[in-house]
Amino acid sequence: MSPHQKNNNSRPSFDLRATAWLMTLCVLILTSAARLSAQDGDTTRRLWDTAFINAAGKKALPRKAMKRSYRVATPNIPTADVNSETVVGVTLWRLRRAAASDSGERLIVHEGADAAEWLPERISANTSLDQGDRLRVSVEAARTGYLYVIDREQYADGSLGAPYLIFPTTRTLGGNNQVTIGKIVELPGQDDRPAYFTVKRSRSDQTAEVLSVLVSPTPLPGIEITDTAQKLSEEQLSNWEKSWGTRVGLLELEHGAGQPWSKAEKEAAGSASRALQPNAPAPQVIYYQPNSKTAEPIMVKVRLRYGTGKKH
Repeated sequence: MSPHQKNNNSRPSFDLRATAWLMTLCVLILTSAARLSAQDGDTTRRLWDTAFINAAGKKALPRKAMKRSYRVATPNIPTADVNSETVVGVTLWRLRRAAASDSGERLIVHEGADAAEWLPERISANTSLDQGDRLRVSVEAARTGYLYVIDREQYADGSLGAPYLIFPTTRTLGGNNQVTIGKIVELPGQDDRPAYFTVKRSRSDQTAEVLSVLVSPTPLPGIEITDTAQKLSEEQLSNWEKSWGTRVGLLELEHGAGQPWSKAEKEAAGSASRALQPNAPAPQVIYYQPNSKTAEPIMVKVRLRYGTGKKH
């Protein structure tokens, strides 16, 4: 066999190897592109997904999936026909002194000339609060809009005190009350002094604080943002409740209570350039309203219940 014939006979073997290599490279490129495409399509923070709901009779999810498993706390209010853009996430945080062995982010609290580290931990919506507890509230919306928070005292006979608009004020976030997907608004803000509410009854028969959290797609007319809480009229609040606060349901995150404040949550609230990703910790409670419309506000009530204990 001549050298020329040998080269001709060996060329097909080289071509097959090259073709196989090119095919493998194409498969790798297509696979990578598909993965990137899937990631790009799943970068939007979603609060509402019926797959997260652990309804009665539904088989419990594995422990790894519990981070996004919710139980329906209001079974009389259906979870069907819910506009995913109108739901509101709320997490209540109770502070305790941080220990060296604790995981989670710390909140630096300045007390006179001293600074102390406190650890915010999630609490259930049904947790009874004691006198002296230090509390923070974080709110997350599923759309762009404007946040308003009204506070009222509730008493043992069921009556309510005067309503006060406690957010927005220029003392927190400079009065900026806009919410966007993946952003958290904390009350008080991380830079507020103090950066927490102290649980304290104003009367011996006070049983709760009722926070009305309102998210509107547009700014509410007639509301001027000032540096202090504003007293609202009973008529104004009643009209808002009748228009936007009826038939509101509640989902509670399973195994969420007791979890510490995460770096992702801290940064999403403390930095204008940071937003929560889909796999970031979910709100402890999600409020929903069947048949709500994107163009309409939604108003939910968060009750902070007082217990009989006293912190020393």
